[in-house]
Amino acid sequence: MTLIVKPDRRAPTAVHMVWVRVGSLDEVDGTSGVAHALEHMMFKGTPTLPPGEFSRRVAALGGRENAFTTRDYTGYYQQIPAGRLEDVMKLEADRFAHNQWPDEEFRKEIEVVKEERRMRTEDVPRSLLYEQLNAAAFIASPYHRPVVGWMSDLDAMTPDDVRDFHRRWYVPANATVVVVGDVEPAQVHRLAEKYYGGIPARAVPARKPRTEPVQAGIRRLEFKAPAEQAYVTLAFRVPQLASLTAPQPSDEDALALTVLAAVLDGYEGARLARALTQGPDRVADSAGAGNGLFGRGPQLFVLDGVPAQGKTAEQVEAALRAQVALVAREGVSEAELNRVKTQWVAGEVYKLDSLMNQARELGSYWIQGQPLDAGERLIQRLRAVTAQQVQAVAARYFGDDQLTVATLRPQPLDKNRAPRPAAPGAAGEMR
Repeated sequence: MTLIVKPDRRAPTAVHMVWVRVGSLDEVDGTSGVAHALEHMMFKGTPTLPPGEFSRRVAALGGRENAFTTRDYTGYYQQIPAGRLEDVMKLEADRFAHNQWPDEEFRKEIEVVKEERRMRTEDVPRSLLYEQLNAAAFIASPYHRPVVGWMSDLDAMTPDDVRDFHRRWYVPANATVVVVGDVEPAQVHRLAEKYYGGIPARAVPARKPRTEPVQAGIRRLEFKAPAEQAYVTLAFRVPQLASLTAPQPSDEDALALTVLAAVLDGYEGARLARALTQGPDRVADSAGAGNGLFGRGPQLFVLDGVPAQGKTAEQVEAALRAQVALVAREGVSEAELNRVKTQWVAGEVYKLDSLMNQARELGSYWIQGQPLDAGERLIQRLRAVTAQQVQAVAARYFGDDQLTVATLRPQPLDKNRAPRPAAPGAAGEMR
């Protein structure tokens, strides 16, 4: 197990996190959502702690805690007074190694997970749209499955599915402990040895490559749902940043694509907002751009927009693509480039005022196999991106053969439908 410690003595608090390099990417068909279901069950007890006691004890320490599951990883955290660090390390090590609960606890909690899916996905048209977009954009990659899981898989999931997933992936070599705050590294190391060091070592399961096949033509899907406005999103397959220490040409492109996203939508009044949402001939109420830079699987560059009154999703789609084509044709000025770089770097620096953000960055860099100073390296590399590189990627990655388009076609709203009540659940579940 890896231990990462970063002292920050500005306040007498500490953040303690455990990151496990396992997420929905590591699931197999028929058990989608099991990584997230396990995250819920990690709050349901050990041989020495009854269900819910973990959260009660953290609260009694004056702390707050939660967890999260993504496609690439699962994480657990507590923020506590620095003097109570040992208490939460003991608790977290216990549930990492000895997660245990009766079948009846699982049967209750899987209903919470299903209600979470209903509230956050099935009742939200755009969430459903993105779920189907990912299923269309990715064929071989497990990214085509939703993190929360398909409802049919949740219906069929068993307690042993979750236990087996824990036994397989929650091994020391597949996890890291991150501690940031008012701490002494040597003391944290001693505590980690005391509480995590005794967990038996086991091999991390072999991961087979699931390479995404080359796309050979535009993919389109239309989704009908009760909504007030249409919505369109364009997802282009792009390279991810593989290494900050041994860069490849595709890494340079990934960085340039990140700068391109900032040129289009990186500050108030950026290109997409000016061109699509302002003036008497505006076509959109909103428009955005984003690039998937890091990830254990293939990444997408996404453009999206909401048509203005009297405009169509097709007009917004054309306008979005026209702005990328404009960059490919005419490039960007040095002044514009410097502005977006300055804003991006400032955002990266300011977010480090938070202990939680510092810990999350260190954990995510470890998950991706990046060096722990990846933040500084990334800033340096992005500063070095040239206007010519931005123009080149705008010309290279936005053809039809790399594109999946998803369009939300709004249907009449049911005004008699009562809002869904909040899902039941205990503190500590993913939110």
